Amino acid sequence: MNVSSGARVGVAVAVLVLIVALGLYLSRSMMQNPTGELDLSRSKPTAQGLYLTTITPEGGEPSVGPMHSWVVEVKTPDGRAVDGATISVDGGMPEHNHGLPTAPQVTAGLGEGRYRLEGVKFSMPGRWVLRIAVDGAQGKDEATFNLML
Repeated sequence: MNVSSGARVGVAVAVLVLIVALGLYLSRSMMQNPTGELDLSRSKPTAQGLYLTTITPEGGEPSVGPMHSWVVEVKTPDGRAVDGATISVDGGMPEHNHGLPTAPQVTAGLGEGRYRLEGVKFSMPGRWVLRIAVDGAQGKDEATFNLML
């Protein structure tokens, strides 16, 4: 009976290890692009291709702890600046299943398709995402940016 119980425990442990390993593999592959590397670009087209977006931190590279401000630049696919758009932001840590610890807001249109985003804070190291939603003359679209801190 002890051998049978020991075998059951061994199988249960092996299944648990397999489940954890598969979960880690899947979560890691979801944050990578098809080449296996995390896309950390700070310029990209929106999901439907309506806009080209760029995010640039003000005051140096972002770090864990302090509040940050960013400049969000929005252009049409042919490179024309998009002024007068409504920009909203959300994000978080997908692997930890939580959002941003703050509610970042666009506080100023800077002209030439640039907008100041304030109130961004990262509370711990790891992968963060910022989702920039644009509602402009071309329509509504969004871009998701990966950040590693």
